[in-house]
Amino acid sequence: MTARQRREQLIVVAKALFAEKGFEGTSVEEIAARADVSKPVVYEHFGGKEGLYAVIVDREVEALLGALSGALASRAHPKQLVERAALALLGYIEESPDGFRILVRDSPVAQAGGTFSSLLGDVAAQVEVLLGDQFSRRGLNPLVAPFYAQMLVGQVALAGQHWAEVREPPKNVIAAHLVNLAWNGLSALERSPEMTGPTA
Repeated sequence: MTARQRREQLIVVAKALFAEKGFEGTSVEEIAARADVSKPVVYEHFGGKEGLYAVIVDREVEALLGALSGALASRAHPKQLVERAALALLGYIEESPDGFRILVRDSPVAQAGGTFSSLLGDVAAQVEVLLGDQFSRRGLNPLVAPFYAQMLVGQVALAGQHWAEVREPPKNVIAAHLVNLAWNGLSALERSPEMTGPTA
């Protein structure tokens, strides 16, 4: 193998192990054994387990953020953007289940900018801009758009986490239900919602 091929092999092997056992449960010895190399080879390429994990997380964050940003970047009806974003997340989960497991699992070495929650924050910031514009057009208060963006992205993310485990019904069906709840909720927003029951 060339050095580049060996590096890629180690990434593939480690990704499967981190997804299966988590960061703490995976050792350099296991990675080396499964890749059929010596421990020094892992250190030579990545400086240790932390470096290898960071490369994997960075790649997965880039892939998922790219898919979600691409879904939200086009000029389309807001409902279609919600559909595209839901399908982008579910498509990523389907194509990279190990990567998704790694992203949603907390790790002491995950960079502040490389965690799943911070990634969702980046996506919510994009959604916030879209919602703020739509809120202004509909006579709704654009100052609450950040809260709605967080709620919308959180809804899709949690549904995605559940779907990652059960894998049914098919992703198109799940995406349609997500859009049904999100869009029908957004389309009937009250200008000044109030609590109907007693408040603490």
